[in-house]
Amino acid sequence: MSHVLAVVEQRDGALRKVSHEVVTGARRLADALGGEVHALIVAAAPVTGAEALAGFGADRVVTATGDGFARYAPEGMAAIIAERARDGGYRAVVCAATATGKDLAPRVAAKLDVSLAADVTDVGMDGAAVVVTRPVYAGKANLRLSVTAAPAVVSLRPNVFTPVERPRAGTAETIAVSTAAGRVTVREVKAAAAGTLDVAEAPIVVSGGRGLKEPENFKLLEELAAAFGGQAAVGASRAVVDAGWRAHGDQVGQTGKTVSPNLYFAVGVSGAIQHLAGMRTSKVIVAINKDKDAPIFKVADYGIVGDLFEVVPRLTEEIRRVRG
Repeated sequence: MSHVLAVVEQRDGALRKVSHEVVTGARRLADALGGEVHALIVAAAPVTGAEALAGFGADRVVTATGDGFARYAPEGMAAIIAERARDGGYRAVVCAATATGKDLAPRVAAKLDVSLAADVTDVGMDGAAVVVTRPVYAGKANLRLSVTAAPAVVSLRPNVFTPVERPRAGTAETIAVSTAAGRVTVREVKAAAAGTLDVAEAPIVVSGGRGLKEPENFKLLEELAAAFGGQAAVGASRAVVDAGWRAHGDQVGQTGKTVSPNLYFAVGVSGAIQHLAGMRTSKVIVAINKDKDAPIFKVADYGIVGDLFEVVPRLTEEIRRVRG
């Protein structure tokens, strides 16, 4: 029981970026156990990018194919993963805490009759126990958990585990499965506009709050995000989404998406605890607010007290100049 099963995600026949993070986290556990990382992909056919997983530490890549798995099929996928985990005798099953993973991981844990350590920001071993760290109390504290049951089902917070290249010779195989997709199936996925990054995956996030005064002013943030040359996404606070200014998919916070980008701009965001829970683990936080007592400044690495309608255009101009 020294091997680790990394459950990686695909969309439209291509591996998702977060899969490299999952393999990196799984590799950390496998190295401590002296075992291997086996990556599992469930899809309708072989996916693009699977061959790159060996470069991030996967000793074996298995693609389980079935007609009903072109899109996310929670019941069938959970059954395939749980069966593989049970028959393979894995010490841990590692998933991503994405929108898909947050639905899939609990299903897998239930089928295996084990607990789930969700949305973790660190993993390791302490003797025979898998030890994880996860934020609690809206990110105000970190909880360290010791998981002794096997397999330990763990979901990793996206953008926390920086992909590390640890090349392995790696083997790859494709197996056909007869498992049915199940009663629940995804019939349609409405993708964001071409070139638009998901806030949960973007390395830079520019979020706006009620300080922008009206939805049309989000154009300022869109221009700032564009200045980073396709590396930034625009997010929003809950108040803005509830007001109908932005789509729910842009919401950052406890009831929205949890993000951990390299750089996070909070523009006109007061810093309510619900919002902080979704972005507190960002590497660098820049807050722009005219209220010097706004709670957001307590978590910011850099704070600008000023009128965002003056600061943001100047900032956009400077970033464009620096980037040439």
